[in-house]
Amino acid sequence: MADATRSRIISAALRILAKEGREGMTTRAVADAAEVQAPAIYRLFGDKRGLLDAVVALGVEKYYAAKAARASGSDPLDDLRQGWDQHVAFGLANPAIYALMIDPQLALPSAFAGLVHLEALVHRAALAGRLRVGEAQAVAMIHAAGQGCVLSLLQAPDDELSAAMREAVIAAITSAAPRAKPSAKSAAIALRAALPELAMLTPAERGLLDDWLARVSGAQIPE
Repeated sequence: MADATRSRIISAALRILAKEGREGMTTRAVADAAEVQAPAIYRLFGDKRGLLDAVVALGVEKYYAAKAARASGSDPLDDLRQGWDQHVAFGLANPAIYALMIDPQLALPSAFAGLVHLEALVHRAALAGRLRVGEAQAVAMIHAAGQGCVLSLLQAPDDELSAAMREAVIAAITSAAPRAKPSAKSAAIALRAALPELAMLTPAERGLLDDWLARVSGAQIPE
């Protein structure tokens, strides 16, 4: 019974969110639409933020499942491109849910699933020796640019903007192709990504090596 009531409340909240936006998704409106008493919402979700998190989780569940189920290609940069395109397409198709996902004041737990997936894609590029910046910086650049692209397109549609931004970001953080002799910086980034696999080193040794590689990764070294 509780599961059925929970599903009914979330479905009602999604309908209101899509039609009236976040402002219209009041506890009373959701309770009326789901045909439940308002206390049921607090009992099942804790508070309004809990309900918002459940709404976002349901709204993106299939999206993230599809991303996770897609087989990785041979080129990690192509996987980054696919991830970018899926992110932008989702944001444009679900603007109300997307607004909840990226709201820094809400910081909903369910909204971080996409960031975890992005980190995995960037890690693959690092292991392949394709990054020219550190993993954290690459993730931050893609994440910020992707959000900015979606918000810009929601305000002013442009058929060429997404692809142009995607390629500009990828060019800024990666090398065009694997090198027979990688640069010191890309080699350091790749080795740093593989540090957890170096079981022959003690934790202290891995920590020291990580410090050294981080310095090389962040240094201004010609490519």
